Amino acid sequence: MKFSDIIGHDTLKARLRAQIDAGRVSHAQLFTGDAGYGSLPLALAYVQYLFCKNRHDGDSCGVCPSCQQIEALAHPDLHMVYPVNKREKKSGEVITSDMFIKQWRELWQSNKGVFSTEEWYAMLDLGKTMKGLISAKESEEIIRKLQFKSFSSEYKAMIIWLPEAMNQEAANKILKILEEPWDKTLFILVSEHPDQLLPTITSRTQEVSVGRIDIPTLTEIAIREGKSEGEAHNIARLANGSLLELRELLRGETDDTRATSFELFTRLMRLSYNDKHLELFEWADDIAALSREGQRNFLLHAVRLLRESYMLHAGLGSISYLWGEEEKFCKNFAPYIGNQNIEILVKEIEDAMVQITQNGFPKIVFTHFALAVSKQINRIPR
Repeated sequence: MKFSDIIGHDTLKARLRAQIDAGRVSHAQLFTGDAGYGSLPLALAYVQYLFCKNRHDGDSCGVCPSCQQIEALAHPDLHMVYPVNKREKKSGEVITSDMFIKQWRELWQSNKGVFSTEEWYAMLDLGKTMKGLISAKESEEIIRKLQFKSFSSEYKAMIIWLPEAMNQEAANKILKILEEPWDKTLFILVSEHPDQLLPTITSRTQEVSVGRIDIPTLTEIAIREGKSEGEAHNIARLANGSLLELRELLRGETDDTRATSFELFTRLMRLSYNDKHLELFEWADDIAALSREGQRNFLLHAVRLLRESYMLHAGLGSISYLWGEEEKFCKNFAPYIGNQNIEILVKEIEDAMVQITQNGFPKIVFTHFALAVSKQINRIPR
């Protein structure tokens, strides 16, 4: 994958190129950012540029054997690790990333490296509640692979996607490698939740923060997909810098994930407004039945809709990012989101997000969340 294949991030790409050109390659780097921002394919483009024998015009050539092998995710000096698991796992059975390389390559090629954790777990057929992990055995495999000399490149590279999925033993083994790295060995950790990593790991890496993709770039993509200029601009703003969110929006408002999140949000707010506690318990049961990624999607939609409602309440509707049914609901709901409760409501969402990410029991998390939201909605005088 070439730098030119990466959507947006022109300034960051220039900085990464300059580091390699100047020979300043940090042995351990931490790429951080939402999956929709493109941090994972950007990490691969960085490795391809590093490995390329014929760089020109600020990019890898894309045609040399090294580039072609990386494009196919088959370079002997490039190793990739990602959370894996499987149903009906036998007692004592060892599961590593290499067992699922076929599925990994298939998902990568079909989405150009931009995909969610939920899409990957669906590829592994893990169901709604099972999640992947990076085990201590995987860490041992990393050590084993990197002990060998490089085959054809000056460097060996290891990309670890979602290092926050490592258990404690695995993380400690990786930490030892970061403390005593082999010469010409590059580690790139690609994390969506760096706050969940051991501080001793983050302190030994150089962070590369991958931010949101700019609105003009996303607008251009939406226009190429057949949207009018005005509609494309609205969709790009709603995407909040994420290619994954843009993809969902381009599918239309009937998209199951978005529709589910919106229905849960409107039902929660109506039940909260009417102080119907028994029904709030039922609401918590419904969202607890979703996958972890589905619960996370709801919380992301909820915080956006709350902030948009607050802007409407504050008379800033002209810069609102709402349209369709969302706009209609939030205009009616806006009077109940104000200075008295917006910060507390957002904090409740952030707390719920942390608990779900850390495998908190969903029914307890969302029961508390629903009751807390109800309390805050009723703080606004009617």
